Amino acid sequence: MVGRAMQAGLAQDGHATDWVRSAADAHASWVLPTTELVPYDAVIVDVGLPDGTGIDLIRQARARDSTAVVLIVTARGRIADRIAGLDAGADDYMVKPIDLNELSARLRAIERRVGGRASELLLYGELSINQATRTVTLKGRPVPMTAQELALLMALARRPGAILSRARLEESLYNWEHAVDSNTIEVQIHRLRRKLGTKTIETFRGLGYRLVAPEAA
Repeated sequence: MVGRAMQAGLAQDGHATDWVRSAADAHASWVLPTTELVPYDAVIVDVGLPDGTGIDLIRQARARDSTAVVLIVTARGRIADRIAGLDAGADDYMVKPIDLNELSARLRAIERRVGGRASELLLYGELSINQATRTVTLKGRPVPMTAQELALLMALARRPGAILSRARLEESLYNWEHAVDSNTIEVQIHRLRRKLGTKTIETFRGLGYRLVAPEAA
């Protein structure tokens, strides 16, 4: 029940999330991913799992140089448990019951620290994206966005200067439970260019897409 509620709440906050129910499944999808799977940006881990512990999973992932943000959410609230989780490589620790708004805020705070940012704002010249309020402005004017357009734009904006593959962008829109339409990324990129400027998103054939500041377009 908690897992399903967290997945639904994170989806409303713009995250495409996969939910696994065992240490074995988490190990296969996160700790030892195949070349077909895009690495996760963030992982929420419970300590008590049916076939292992979240602490061991985190240690194994960090030993394999996983750079995913890790947030522990568990019923175990002793100081010793918190210390063990953080020492294993977790970035933050929450004790159930949790508030979904606080969970989202903590994920954003960790991401800011990892990305070296002090603000929720992602700025590209005169393009401003507020991750907390999920609003976009261009030259001071609000730009209406659909949920998919915003998720795609934020995925590009969080990695300044990086070329993101189509597979990476698809992961920002869909979880395992939803089929991916073959032309979804192209359609959303086309819509974003209409709203932000035709040259704001660059195409690198065979590689992916990159966001550039609108005034440079």
